[in-house]
Amino acid sequence: MAAHRKPRRSPVGGRTARTAFTLALAGAATATAFDGTGQAEPNLTPAQVRAKVAKLYQEAEEATEKYNGAREKATAAEQRLESLRDEAARKEEKLNTARETLGSMAAAQYRSSGLDPAVQLALSDDPDRYLDGAAFAERAGDRQSAAVTRVRGQLREIEQLRGAARVELTSLRTRQAELRTHKKTITGKLEAARRLLSGLTAAERSRIGGGTGGGGTGGRASRDATDGRDALQTPGTSTAAAPNSRAAEAVSYAYSKLGSPYVWGATGPNAFDCSGLVLASYRSAGVSLPRTTYAQIGAGQRVSRSELLPGDLVFFYSGITHVGLYIGNGQMIHAPNPSAPVRVAPIDQMPFAGATRVV
Repeated sequence: MAAHRKPRRSPVGGRTARTAFTLALAGAATATAFDGTGQAEPNLTPAQVRAKVAKLYQEAEEATEKYNGAREKATAAEQRLESLRDEAARKEEKLNTARETLGSMAAAQYRSSGLDPAVQLALSDDPDRYLDGAAFAERAGDRQSAAVTRVRGQLREIEQLRGAARVELTSLRTRQAELRTHKKTITGKLEAARRLLSGLTAAERSRIGGGTGGGGTGGRASRDATDGRDALQTPGTSTAAAPNSRAAEAVSYAYSKLGSPYVWGATGPNAFDCSGLVLASYRSAGVSLPRTTYAQIGAGQRVSRSELLPGDLVFFYSGITHVGLYIGNGQMIHAPNPSAPVRVAPIDQMPFAGATRVV
């Protein structure tokens, strides 16, 4: 079926153009001050830097989840667009065949001077074949009329498909514009955080790197979680307490990714953002989760903090912009931010917003 397609046209000008544009966009975003954060801020204490960096990371993560959602929608729109183009190409091939049939009929009529086939047969030198020939001519006329009807129907179908494809292309371009906006926000926030961190000593940066934001016992948690493998180095206790084998597998997978870098938009296998980590963890157990934190919190049964079991998804901040995988004993595995790899951390490190049990 796909072999009948015409050469594919990229809706955004081709892979090379997209790559060049993305690189240019990233460079421009990181080279430009964002929301006023590019100005030097002298005389900040490490605590003030930590607060500012935590806020920037939280804002970047919110933009990351919006980026993830827009990318998911863009991918779906592109798939629908390709499907419509495939179907249109197949119908165009059938249309061409029908047109060839009509062309053959028209050519035959032209060669016979346009006389009605019944008249031609009536004047035939072989009258014994007249009745049989007349019946054939009647059937031929019916076939020609049916062929014209089919061509008209196929033209309408193709035009409908092209109209649907135009709608999908508009949707795709809208999503791509959203991606560019969110990408600019993310890179701007992260660059601002990088500039703030560059003014600290290595020891001060390591203390900041452990947490994603304020609230609860954030300062203590950051010190306790400076190494992703400091606590609960083996998953045995957590997997044994999980409510089922799929939750246990998800926890086991998350343990295996401790120390992996945070990369916004990543879903593994070697790097993750926060929602990408829990998505990949459950994907390893054969469970499909939505891409974003906003959708993941509604993907299963809501549970209270007191009911948490290993494998539950735990969400943070009022905007539901961060998620981790609960592993028991008040701890989770999560992908914090670009300054910290996948690690174990207490769930009171950030403002708790809710939890979901997906299996």
